[in-house]
Amino acid sequence: MVDCHTHVFPPKIGPRLAAAIGREFGREPAGDGSAADLFGHLDQAGLTRAICFTAALRPDQMIPANSWMIELRRTHARLIPLGTIHPEHPAWEKELDRLERNGIHGLKIHPDLAGIPLESPVWDPLWEAARGRFLLMMHMGPARNGGETVSRPKDLARILDRHRNLRVVAAHMGGLGQWAETLECLAGRDVYMDTSCCHESISAQTMGAILDRHDHERIVFGSDYPLFAPKTERTALALLLAPLRISEEILLRNGELLAESLQPGGFAGPPPLPGIDFS
Repeated sequence: MVDCHTHVFPPKIGPRLAAAIGREFGREPAGDGSAADLFGHLDQAGLTRAICFTAALRPDQMIPANSWMIELRRTHARLIPLGTIHPEHPAWEKELDRLERNGIHGLKIHPDLAGIPLESPVWDPLWEAARGRFLLMMHMGPARNGGETVSRPKDLARILDRHRNLRVVAAHMGGLGQWAETLECLAGRDVYMDTSCCHESISAQTMGAILDRHDHERIVFGSDYPLFAPKTERTALALLLAPLRISEEILLRNGELLAESLQPGGFAGPPPLPGIDFS
């Protein structure tokens, strides 16, 4: 059983980043963003593994962020890390090659943090380069004051139309707080959606409307740790799905298959030797 949406931060900055996320959303984070803390939460939730990621706010953060993800993959068998790309870094194409060499087959794309709207053509070369090579975990929404956001369901729909055969997870059920647009533009398409961050803002009726149109095998569980605890989110998802007569275990099995597709050579082994080169 897999949590498909978690964040794991380097120890020196993890608690500070987790606290900052909590302040942004006006709540105390459930965890400190460390791998050890996440493992405790997974155990409490009855989960075995987690897909995890970070994001580069600036171009200069891309390579260090990916080195951290590579280290996590080599040292923690329960984690399936994704890389990240900032399209304004001059060597982002070479970075894709480095991620592949180190067994990473997915990318976290966060238009908000990168400061580049999802609809910007700056991303187009990356979509083409990722096609057939990487799963794309897209941060979607949320709708800000006035309904503004840099990553809308309609933007992702246009990308899917222009760049065929992309493998995409549209986080936060396609666009946090943008459910009508999710229904219109993404439901029924060949795209995954994860449940992260949704239980407090989506009704069972709206969830049911999305599931009526969307393939249930393309819905996966995500907690958005460290903001939320996986156990709390798993319980909330079960309550949300109960009126719809859908078991959350179905979505957990979907996540397990997704995770296995990201580790075609098996899961991480023992820790690397000191001084290992992440080139």
